[in-house]
This record gives sequence, C-alpha cells and structure tokens, in this order.
Amino acid sequence: MFAAIGVAVLLIMVFGGFVITGGNIGPVAEAIPHEMMIIGGAAVGATIAGNSIKELKALGRAVAKIFKGPSYEKTDYLDTIFLVSRLMKMLRTEGPVAVEPHIEDPQSSAIFAEYPTLLKDHMLIHLICDTLRLVVISSGTLDPHAVEEVMDNALKTHHYETVQPADTLQNLADALPALGIVAAVLGVVKTMGSIDQPPPILGAMIGSALVGTFLGVLLAYGIVGPFANRCRQVIEADAAIYQVVKQIIIASLHGHPLPLVIEAARSGIGNGNQPAFADVFDGMRGR
Repeated sequence: MFAAIGVAVLLIMVFGGFVITGGNIGPVAEAIPHEMMIIGGAAVGATIAGNSIKELKALGRAVAKIFKGPSYEKTDYLDTIFLVSRLMKMLRTEGPVAVEPHIEDPQSSAIFAEYPTLLKDHMLIHLICDTLRLVVISSGTLDPHAVEEVMDNALKTHHYETVQPADTLQNLADALPALGIVAAVLGVVKTMGSIDQPPPILGAMIGSALVGTFLGVLLAYGIVGPFANRCRQVIEADAAIYQVVKQIIIASLHGHPLPLVIEAARSGIGNGNQPAFADVFDGMRGR
C-alpha cells in the first residue's frame, strides 16, 4: 500500500512541479514512451540475462511483497510460540516417541493443523521438524550449542537465498542511470542526423534525448532503489519469526524454565509484532 502511495506522490511532485514552474509537459509526455521502451527493455533484458528462471520467479514474488508487506502479524508470532512450546513440552514430558509422528508428517499432525498459516511456510516447518528430528534421533544427547550452530547455518542459507531479489533490484537501480544515458546518446545520434533542421525542431529532439537521462535517474533513485530497500525490509521482517523458533528450541534444550524460554522468544520480536506478556502466558495456560 505505502509503496503505491509513495510512487504516486513521487510522480505527482516531479511532474506537477515541472508544470507549475512553467515546463511544457507535452514534449516530455511524447518522449517518455519511446525512452521507456529503450530503458525498460534494456533493464528487463539485462535482468533476464543475469538471472536464472528460479531467481526471476523469486524476483516476481519479492516485488509482490513490496506492495503487500510482511507476511506475519502479531497473532502469527503468538501461534509460533504456542506451536514450538507445545512440541518442546511434549518432547520433555512424553518423550521422543510422542513427538516423532508430528515432525515426520506435519501435514497430517493434529498439532500443526491448528496453525494453518504457519503450515504454509515450508522453511518454518522444516526448521522446526528437522531440528527436532535431530534431537529425537540423538535421544537428547546433543549439545545445545551444536544444535544452535546447525540452525544458524540453515537460517543463513535461507536468508542468502531470500535476500537475492533485493540485491537484484539494487543492481538494477545502479544500472538504470547508465541505461538512461544509453537512451540519451541514441537521441543525440538521431538529432545529429537531422542537423540541417531549424532550431525549434533540433531543440525538441535534444529535449527528447535528455528525457532518457531524466527517466534513468528518476527510475533508479525514485522507484527501483526504494523498492530494493523496501524488499529487504520485508524479507528481514519475515525472517524474525524463524528466530522465535530458534530461541524456544535452544533455550528449552538448555533446560531453562518455561517462563524464561517464552520470554526469551517474545522479547526478541520487534515492537510492532511483539505480543504482550499476558497474551503469551494466558494463551499457554489453555494449552
């Protein structure tokens, strides 16, 4: 939502300011489609050339996230705390045999079924199930620090993959001013081929050429660059829920009391999504 609002404000202020100060929007509007064809086409072509189909699909999903925002809300963080805490409690009180069916087939698990939103996140489910599977097959003999290292490696790999679309957008933003110059140079070449034309015509042609430079800079610093930054923000925000899983599992393996385990996970959540202390513990009492 805010991304769309920001783009609208940007365009209104730039072009509105140009008109208010006496600029003639007609030649600019006439040149924009042709310059956009050159700049946009070059940008799309370069992006396709520099990425695999998998990365291009990820880029498309990331662009959608820019407008939708983070996937998780406060209730989802609460559900994550409840889900992982229940599994760890079951592991501690009923033993590995009770937990094993749930982590081997989470799609058929009655516990996981209570959290359909979380069940859609394959990384979240794999992080929970794969880590607990390690604990189960080791019969509780694993060093919590070793488990933490394994989880950190999994999270690092996942973050590297998910943040690539933001890097791609930033690379594109860095390239757009140069692509704008390419469009401007082609416009100058066209103008030089008509050097025998009267000054008004030459002036219009030079102005059209300069629109290419203007568009390249505007797209880079006004749209694509901010989109890259917003994409990274959304990715970082969504990654916070995986840290909740890690905090609960590791703190539980260290043998900390349940209130401390829960509070360690709750306090690591950003203020915008952090559930209240009472919400967490009231919810735990009913489970």
